Amino acid sequence: MQVVVSKKDLLKVLSRCQGVADKKSTMPVLGNVLLEVQGPDRLRVAATDLYLAMSTTLSAEVQSGGSVAVGARDLLERVRMMPEGPLAISVSPNAATTIRAVGSARRFTVHGIPGEEFPSLPEPDPTAPALTIDARALSRLIASTYFSISTDDTRLHLNSALFEWDGDHVRMVTTDGHRLSKMEMLIGGKQASTTLLIPLKGVLELKRLCDETVSEARGESNPEIRIVQGGPNAFFELEGLRFSVKLVDAQFPPYQQVIPERSEHSVRAPRLQLADALKAVSVAANDRTGGIKLSLGAGKMRFESESPESGEGFDEVAVDYDGAEITVGFNARYFLDVLGAIEDDEVVLGISGELDPAVVRPSTASGNATYLAVVMPMRI
Repeated sequence: MQVVVSKKDLLKVLSRCQGVADKKSTMPVLGNVLLEVQGPDRLRVAATDLYLAMSTTLSAEVQSGGSVAVGARDLLERVRMMPEGPLAISVSPNAATTIRAVGSARRFTVHGIPGEEFPSLPEPDPTAPALTIDARALSRLIASTYFSISTDDTRLHLNSALFEWDGDHVRMVTTDGHRLSKMEMLIGGKQASTTLLIPLKGVLELKRLCDETVSEARGESNPEIRIVQGGPNAFFELEGLRFSVKLVDAQFPPYQQVIPERSEHSVRAPRLQLADALKAVSVAANDRTGGIKLSLGAGKMRFESESPESGEGFDEVAVDYDGAEITVGFNARYFLDVLGAIEDDEVVLGISGELDPAVVRPSTASGNATYLAVVMPMRI
């Protein structure tokens, strides 16, 4: 195989593949990226860990065809050290791969394996219904909810995000059993309907992909992502790149039952001041639980923390509240995550009692998006 490709294009793709290639797998081939000539002027680059897969094609000057699998990290580091401009990649019969800067003496040779030994990647059904969504919308859905996915990979139903679309409504819901986040958006146009349970690693890679796409667009365009479900996999396609995720085969908790229908007390509070006070008081909270006491009184919300090792912390924030006195214990980090996901200047906090979950919402309703978070109380 002999091809010439742009360093800039190859570096961008290899950087994206790093989160998919599994360098710790007992199957060494999964730590590689596949380089494969496709047609007279295209080079395919792909990576997989058998659960996630990413592939795209680059424009290339093809001198001879073939394929090779090369260590993902090794190839990225060497391409990064090359001068800007075209790179010549050649593969010998024993799969040794040489990367040379065109017009420069700099070159690297890395050991590869024949491309035929690389696992085949799943392919979507071309007749399956698809959802087309703005990358900014998908990025917002993930950013508003991903932090409440459980990191316990033995609880698959919680170590994942529920992604649903029904007609023109799309929502993402996550929970770790202690808190829940739900974001719902109205997507114009007639769309398909389905339910996906996406594992945490897939959600994080998808978030990175969306964020990079939105950043590169710089407001000049509205890049769209095409989503297709094919059997046990979901496919996300944008700008010539395909990212696939093996979906979780489990039952997501009945989240509607967790969301309180109403709250006894409603508090309107400034988001940034609330976050600042919580962050400060949490410094003195118990390291293991992160628990703080939240007390409501006329026009005030007070925060208190106490730890045998670090002493006590206290702060208060002026809020719009004139109800009865109430004190509830919560994990400070859970509230901080929610406040960081909300963009409004004010939030509305719904509380019923010391044993009841709190509901946090933006203070103003958006025309095409609704968001809420539920935080379970804790004994302090």
